[in-house]
Amino acid sequence: MKNIVLLIILLSFGNQLKAQEKRDFVTFINRQHGWVDSVYKKLNKRERIAQLFMVRTHTNLGQNYIDSVAKVIKREKLGGIVLFQGGPVRHANLINRYQSLSEVPLLVAIDGEWGLGMRLPDSTISYPYQMALGAIQDNSLIYTMGQNVAKDLKRLGVNINFAPVVDINNNPRNPVINYRSFGENRENVTQKGISYMKGMMDEGVIVSLKHFPGHGDTDVDSHHDLPKLDFSKSRLDSLEIYPFKKLIEEGASGVMVAHLNIPSLDNTPNLPSSLSKNVVTDILKKELNFNGLVFTDAMDMDGVVKYFRNGEADVRAIIAGNDVLELSKNSKRANKMIRKAIRTDRIDEDELTKRVKKVLAAKYWLGLNNLKPVQTQSLYADLNRDSSKLFNQLLADNSITLLKGKEELAGNSFSKKTAVISIGTEKISFFQSILGKSFDNQLNFILSSNATTDEIVKVNSALRNYEQVIIALHDENIRPGSVLRYNENVKLFISELASRNAQFIVFANPYTIASLPGIEASRVIVVAYQNDETMQTSGARVFLKQIEAKGKLPVTVNSFFKYGDGL
Repeated sequence: MKNIVLLIILLSFGNQLKAQEKRDFVTFINRQHGWVDSVYKKLNKRERIAQLFMVRTHTNLGQNYIDSVAKVIKREKLGGIVLFQGGPVRHANLINRYQSLSEVPLLVAIDGEWGLGMRLPDSTISYPYQMALGAIQDNSLIYTMGQNVAKDLKRLGVNINFAPVVDINNNPRNPVINYRSFGENRENVTQKGISYMKGMMDEGVIVSLKHFPGHGDTDVDSHHDLPKLDFSKSRLDSLEIYPFKKLIEEGASGVMVAHLNIPSLDNTPNLPSSLSKNVVTDILKKELNFNGLVFTDAMDMDGVVKYFRNGEADVRAIIAGNDVLELSKNSKRANKMIRKAIRTDRIDEDELTKRVKKVLAAKYWLGLNNLKPVQTQSLYADLNRDSSKLFNQLLADNSITLLKGKEELAGNSFSKKTAVISIGTEKISFFQSILGKSFDNQLNFILSSNATTDEIVKVNSALRNYEQVIIALHDENIRPGSVLRYNENVKLFISELASRNAQFIVFANPYTIASLPGIEASRVIVVAYQNDETMQTSGARVFLKQIEAKGKLPVTVNSFFKYGDGL
């Protein structure tokens, strides 16, 4: 009887160890597995190298495009796909088709920084941008969001999320990171990043921190050119690299390397960090002890191919130490050039074998050895759950930041004559429609971003008859930048209203406040971060006294409004 009990204990302990190893992605992919070895042996040299490539795919570009990608996957036997725009059912059918064509199951990735809505905005849920999340004080909400995002991805057949962004945005002029960052404070970025990462990883999705070693303090978009960072190694270690270091210590499964020229890390002229062995192997892998999957940023970006054309960028990315190359301009050519580089000893074949097996092990960890087709029945409903919509609203509620006017807001009366002006829009806003249900004597006004002098004078004259004036500032750009593109007449009107009794709410990037001189004189300023209906609902709830603003500014706007401000 004692022997039986002992055997049960040993078996239980062994199962716990296996479960722990399964959860520990990095440990798992660096160990030997029978399935990995058996798959590897069946592949020839070209097919092994092909496992390191992921190709772009859409479902909104027509059937010919879908068929052309299918031919590439079948002919080249690539390792994965990266999903872009389209629809969820079309995506599911595409994934099923491409998986059926692949002898080795595909990795399926997406840029889902705010969920599937980043690529499928019309048919799935978009959670708040990371700038808004940076204002939230309860990081457990960020963890739960990570779980929800991962569940949605898995339901669609996606197993990698190129997220979270852990760049520290300390440059308001940054054209590419900006609102995609948790903010300017390294601790806030780190803690939010850990919560988001763990939420996704605990649900079985591979993450990819981006954009190593830090894309936050640039004023050049690496999609279009090669940004240069003239910072010392010590500065980078203490700021830009800090969140990556901490998340790696917490078990990050993947890291995406940016296309940045950083002379202090590698003084090779015009060499992007993604092609630098000093950056990828010496710093990321050795110094930071990262043994997960290393992804390049998209290899079709001008930031990487500007100085390394005709496939040379792909070869150098492998030499640098990357495990997976995302969106090569020509994967067939790149594969051929990599094989040549092996023959000429530019690339170590044994090292490349380790990387191929890491990729295969990642597929094994994901359970792709027992792959099941994505079920399209009820897919739309599953990706638009009522519980997720309610949680999205909770996130927005918790991000709203009150910079001025707590007492003034509390003193608002629903019976007084109230003018509500939406600026930067062409129609009555969702915010106005919500307030109209509770303010008994409300009249709505709208002014476009290019309103004429006559239009402004007309509104201004009407305001004399109102005891309360609430002004909503909207940014209807898809990518909320650091400046509101209002004409000078509109800006002067905003400044004038701020010196009177007007109360402001900003449905835009918080940096935009700095582009509106005089607004700091306003009695009330509320920041709502973005212009969607969910955030407008939260903003209305603050003015209707249904919720209190709990958020804190994740960035410094100017000398009046700094990081951490919020009443």
